[in-house]
Amino acid sequence: MALYLLYESASGYGLFHAYGLDEIGQNTEAVRSSVSDLNRFGRVVKLTAFHPFESAIDALNQCNSVSEGLMTDELRSFLQLNLPKVKEGKKAKFSLGVGEPKIGSHIFEVTKIPCQSNEYVVELLRGVREHFPTFIKNLKPGDLEKAQLGLGHSYSRAKVKFNVNRVDNMVIQAIFLLDTLDKDINSFSMRVREWYSWHFPELVKIVNDNYLYAKVAKFIEDKSKLAEDKIPALTDIVGDEDKAKEIVEAAKASMGQDLSPIDMINVHQFAQRVMKLSDYRRNLYDYLITKMHDIAPNLASLIGEVVGARLISHAGSLTNLAKCPSSTLQILGAEKALFRALKTKGNTPKYGLIFHSSFIGRASARNKGRMARFLANKCSIASRIDCFAETSTTKFGELLHEQVEERLDFYDKGVAPRKNVDVMKAAIESTQNKETNYIAFADADMETEEMPSEKKSKKKKSKSAATDDGEAMAVDKPTAVQNGATDDAKSEKRKKKDKRKLDEEVEQQEEAVKHANGEEDGTAKKKKKKKSKSEDGDDLQAASDIKKKKKKRSSDE
Repeated sequence: MALYLLYESASGYGLFHAYGLDEIGQNTEAVRSSVSDLNRFGRVVKLTAFHPFESAIDALNQCNSVSEGLMTDELRSFLQLNLPKVKEGKKAKFSLGVGEPKIGSHIFEVTKIPCQSNEYVVELLRGVREHFPTFIKNLKPGDLEKAQLGLGHSYSRAKVKFNVNRVDNMVIQAIFLLDTLDKDINSFSMRVREWYSWHFPELVKIVNDNYLYAKVAKFIEDKSKLAEDKIPALTDIVGDEDKAKEIVEAAKASMGQDLSPIDMINVHQFAQRVMKLSDYRRNLYDYLITKMHDIAPNLASLIGEVVGARLISHAGSLTNLAKCPSSTLQILGAEKALFRALKTKGNTPKYGLIFHSSFIGRASARNKGRMARFLANKCSIASRIDCFAETSTTKFGELLHEQVEERLDFYDKGVAPRKNVDVMKAAIESTQNKETNYIAFADADMETEEMPSEKKSKKKKSKSAATDDGEAMAVDKPTAVQNGATDDAKSEKRKKKDKRKLDEEVEQQEEAVKHANGEEDGTAKKKKKKKSKSEDGDDLQAASDIKKKKKKRSSDE
């Protein structure tokens, strides 16, 4: 069986024919040793056809399709022109060797050309790649390297291109920086406390908050200059007049040492830097919340912005988190404990990063594992909705949050929670109702102001129809309230339906009256027939009795 080799280079597609190869005794090591020798390799493998790419954009498109396992129209026409034709109902007398099994399967599905991809074919393609410039005669030295470099750059840019809709890498960097800032601000605040307490040690017990301590230390600077005229300014910083007075009195009787002016400048600058870091940390937290509501609104409303961002960053992306099953998401962040438990054959961890959620803390000790499993299930649902939904909404996350609250009540009080199917149906209906209401309000705004009289007349007609048929109104009212229909088109349709119902009921009543009259007539006729039959029967019986009497008399005589 003949063997052809398909090689995708940066400059175009190449088709090679391998001659004189023993398929039964294929020795991969022998081929690997003989590939480097051009004389031996050139006798076995020869170029059959070459199709150059038209431009760099065409080369990028072809490379992307090959990496995804798709055959383009150009590749299909190239193979059909240069390979032997495969007759229907018969096996091909050749095979095509490819480097990627995915594109080989796609080629076989479309063109019915048998393809193979194994170590033997890979070694032959390695030799083709090594000696490719010698096979193409018109190729100048350096052209292939330039094409490879340009295609490599454009292919890398296409793979890491900026996606506006799913910028989860910004969330990953923000949560990493937020955790780093928390550690740094805590250590720097303790350093400010320790440094300034040499000068004013009593301030540590009065002001407990780190940010507020740095702010007060920056305002006071030298405790000897602190007087009662600065109490209003201290009150604005601290927020309590009594605490401000206490700071002033403690400064008067302080046991701390005096600092030189240059030391005081350094303490002042360091406290200012800690304050700026705290302000930046607050702004970064607000940025993270807005980003999470844009990227994963349902996950953020279910478990919180910070915990959701930690899950995304630990998984690598929102898509990876959506692909994770709930059992993996449950222990995400506790890999060390998991592998240690598997190694020592101990108990595996019940939760990882989702332990920071408030639901786990509110659950009792024996229900923490159940709550973690249930919460992981809901987080996996929310992440998949955020990743693959076309429109962004928080309704699913809010209803899942309510479902988790109901599960907590079930563990504590025994109240039966709603089923997941009912919750999802309610979420889908609410999102659809929002869309219909938006369309209805938009249509109502587009209408002119010449319609009120017609609307009033239509309302009167609908009211009269409703009084005639109370059951129809009892059915229509709750549906109208649930759907929130306010547009005139829907009201007109309902009025038409009411009229149709009334007409049908009138027709049914008329038919019932006619049917009843017909039945009465029929019953009267039947009674008359029965009477006539009974009368005829009586006459026959009387005649038979007379005949019997006559026979008896004749016999007696």
